[in-house]
Order: sequence, then C-alpha cells, then structure tokens
Amino acid sequence: MSGPLGLWIDGVAATHVPADDRGLQYGDGLFETLLIRNGATRFVEAHIARLLSGCARLAIDPGLATLRASLSRAVADAPALAILKILVTRGSTARRGYAPPVVHAARRIMSLWPTADTRELGAGVTLGLARTRASTNPSLAGLKHLNRLDNVLAAAEISGDDFDAVMFDAAGNVVSGTACNVFMARGGEIFTPALDTAGVAGVMRGIVLREAAVLGLTVQARVLTLADLAAADEMFVTNARIGVVPVLRVGEHSFQMSDLAQKLRAHIEKLDA
Repeated sequence: MSGPLGLWIDGVAATHVPADDRGLQYGDGLFETLLIRNGATRFVEAHIARLLSGCARLAIDPGLATLRASLSRAVADAPALAILKILVTRGSTARRGYAPPVVHAARRIMSLWPTADTRELGAGVTLGLARTRASTNPSLAGLKHLNRLDNVLAAAEISGDDFDAVMFDAAGNVVSGTACNVFMARGGEIFTPALDTAGVAGVMRGIVLREAAVLGLTVQARVLTLADLAAADEMFVTNARIGVVPVLRVGEHSFQMSDLAQKLRAHIEKLDA
C-alpha cells in the first residue's frame, strides 16, 4: 500500500512536525482513526466526542473550531474509500521536562491514507495470542493516547494469516486485540472486556454497545479470560475501519460462524455517518 494521500498540520499542508512537539517527545496526545466512505466520514460525531472527552481527561484544549475546519478540508480531498487519522498533541513546549505547561497551543495533525475494502472480512478472521502484556493504568484506561508501544510489540507477534492477536493484562485478563476490541457470546448473551484498567474504548465498540440494545441484544462489560473465550459460542472483533467481523479461530480454539456478529455487522453497515 502506498504512503499518505495528504498531510496537514493545523489545517495547512505540511510534512514536518517540530522536534519539540510534546506528542513526539512524550506521547502527550491522542488520536482517532476514521473511515471515509463515498465522501462521508463514518460516525464522525462519535469520534469527535471521544477525542474531546480524552482531551478533557488530559487537560488539552484541542481548539474544536479549528479541528472541525481542518477535518472538513482533509475529507474534501479524500477518495471514495480512505482512512483519516487525526492526532491532537499538547503542541510545542518552551522548556524541558514532563510537567505540562499551563498555557499551551494544541497541534492538530491529520493524515489521509488509502485503505482496502473490508467486505471480505465478513467471512471471518483468525486471531493469535500475543505474549506482550497490555499495561494497566486506570488514569489512562480507555484513552486512545499516543503511548502505544504495547500494541507495537504485540502486533510484531502476529503471524501467518492471522488478522490480529488478542492481548492480555499482567493478570491474564483479556484486554483487546492490538488494533481492535473483542466480544464473545455465550448462550445468547454478549460479553466484552471491561476497560477500567487497560485498553482503548473504541468508537465501534461503543456503537455495538448502543446498537445491540436497539436489536434487543444484551451486552455486558466484565472481566474475561482466555478460558472464557474458549468456552464461548461465538466471537467477533470491531474497529472503525472494519466494523463488526466474526472470528473463526483464536489460538487453537475454533468457532462456528457467528450469527450475532453477522446480525450486528449488517445492521451497523446500514447506519449513516
């Protein structure tokens, strides 16, 4: 796949970030990954809401009006199918050290990327099991922050034709995939890992939690282990690019094609951006 189709910093076409940017120096920032399809940005308000919530937790002022204007400019240049990545950092700093400046000017970095059609994933994917553990920190849990080295190392472990790898915390509890949230179903009920100590609360995860209720399905967020996955009737994964995708195998355990996943996938695919 080729490189980015476009790069913008604070709404201006650019390719370089200052070396003193706190996102580069300390991972001091957040990011979103949005799917653009036929000129529409899927679930854009959900992405903006999560970004604003994360910025509030980190005490970063993202400059919402500028952010929206930059987003619109980037989307205008997008082909029929693309990924838009938005990074918001605390910006440049006039001093060394971890302590964030009280006054700062956030930096908004956007990049537009080509992406493949993911409809074939509806036939199901397989997952490996990552050895790298997900870091736990309740202060950062749920945030899509820029400190993603756990995921980088775990993604390097994905082998063969596996789509992703399931990550666990130090206690052996399921957290997520390296780039997706995970769900399992047993006895008609759906479960997903609680993300109060680790992991990213994905936008598509939130859409599934919301739309499952519309379809009359029950979803519980709770502690899950590998044994729970092995005892499940069905499993599926989610993220903003792929939507809802059934899992055929995790590790050495195989599943039947997921009826619940297909129902959710078809329902969510019909939703407007």
